[in-house]
Amino acid sequence: MKTEFKKILEKEKAEMHAAEDNSRRDFLKKAAAGGIALGGMMNASIEDTIDYTTQRVSRASSPADLRITDMRYAVVQNVGRTPIIRIDTNQGIYGLGEVRDSGDERYALMLKSRILGQNPCNVEMIFKIIKQFGYHGRQAGGVCGVEGALWDLCGKAYNVPAWQLLGGKYRTKVRLYSDTPGATNDPSRLSEWTARVRERIEVQKFTWLKADFNAIRLAPDAQNTVVNYKFWNSSPQSDRMLGGTGSTTINYMGSYRRNHPFTQMQLTDKALEGCVEFVDRVRSIVGWETPVSTDHYGTFDINNHIRMGRKLEKYRLAWLEDTTQWWYFDQLRTIREALETPICTGEDIFGLRGPGLALGFKDLIDAKCVDIIHPDLASAGGLLETKRICDYAQNNGIAAAFHQAGTPVNFMCNVHCAAATENFLALEHHSVDTPWWPSLVRMTGSQPMVTDGFANLPLDAPGLGIELNDDVVKEHLIERDKSYFVPTPEWDDIRSQIDRIWS
Repeated sequence: MKTEFKKILEKEKAEMHAAEDNSRRDFLKKAAAGGIALGGMMNASIEDTIDYTTQRVSRASSPADLRITDMRYAVVQNVGRTPIIRIDTNQGIYGLGEVRDSGDERYALMLKSRILGQNPCNVEMIFKIIKQFGYHGRQAGGVCGVEGALWDLCGKAYNVPAWQLLGGKYRTKVRLYSDTPGATNDPSRLSEWTARVRERIEVQKFTWLKADFNAIRLAPDAQNTVVNYKFWNSSPQSDRMLGGTGSTTINYMGSYRRNHPFTQMQLTDKALEGCVEFVDRVRSIVGWETPVSTDHYGTFDINNHIRMGRKLEKYRLAWLEDTTQWWYFDQLRTIREALETPICTGEDIFGLRGPGLALGFKDLIDAKCVDIIHPDLASAGGLLETKRICDYAQNNGIAAAFHQAGTPVNFMCNVHCAAATENFLALEHHSVDTPWWPSLVRMTGSQPMVTDGFANLPLDAPGLGIELNDDVVKEHLIERDKSYFVPTPEWDDIRSQIDRIWS
């Protein structure tokens, strides 16, 4: 028995040496093919050979020893105000993230004390620590901004792009849909708006458009278009009025802040004719190959949206967006079942599952009330959570388009997530008409950010694949706060004893 056992051991040892020899030959063969000079190393061990041939490789960090040391911010004049955050570490590398457009940097800064000293590469764990502080709409902006900055940091630490950390890519170019605001039937402005749409297609080469239009303003003279309109809009004050010091006074009882079912404003036939005239004009410009999405209808109930939707069926719109508040699942389902045009919503929903028992995308999808989900990554939970949301939608036969109105920082977070998401349709480009917007960052890889209506996925740059152009960003800081990534020690201390939503 001992003799037989010895033979088996000797056989296994011989096979092991043979495997090591093959591995060494394969490595040397590939190294030689790659042009690595191995002169004088032919008699060295495989370990010494690898050490020698990689001695000049730039190592961004020691990921296991990486720790968060600071969070800083700068607020840019994008869609009013958009805070960019920067998470610093003990090894000199940092990550960029963004609080959702029109949000407050303090949504992110309040999280600083919860993440100081953590290893930023533990993205999922940190997300679970801070998720409880996020909620729907802009209130999720801090959690999402931190999550995006962590992926940027982690990618830089391991020298790989963020999309690779999400599981790899389905595409190298991300289709964009161009927002085209200012819809009008006003003869005095019609030629200007028509020229803008033509530029989108013929010059900028977008292959998908979205038009924000309000039925009230699309009738030729905007009179006799809405029942019960003046009651809600008689005040000279708007629903969102800026005070003299830059503070915001909010008219909570204005139509802008009323849920759609609670105004009882109704569209007249004249208003519907204006909608048809507008959409017909868009179709005549862009043709039938280009998908056209629509948004911003005003605060009307589902009966009026069904009337409008039926009038527009023949134009085969890509979707009707946010026809009522997203949590009215039964009302959304009623609209969906009444129309052939896809129903789309989701830009203000936080999480696949909301914090605690709060609603989330899972509830929306399970209710079978939409054809397309429309997460805004800066509210939905960041890169990984948005991908999870889209994966769940795909399992239920639902496609995903991404809402996005941020700076290039948030834009590139979306590009990486979209590339890693199979059922993705298109990503919103909200700042096409802002000339300085692209120059806020420089791409650290070899490709430009956008080419002919498609975003280029960074293939040869770590993290998000961008760095800020400091001088340009400083030119476009908001007037009230010109600070630029200064230390924020006032946010260092954690003062709550228990951060959790249960006892």
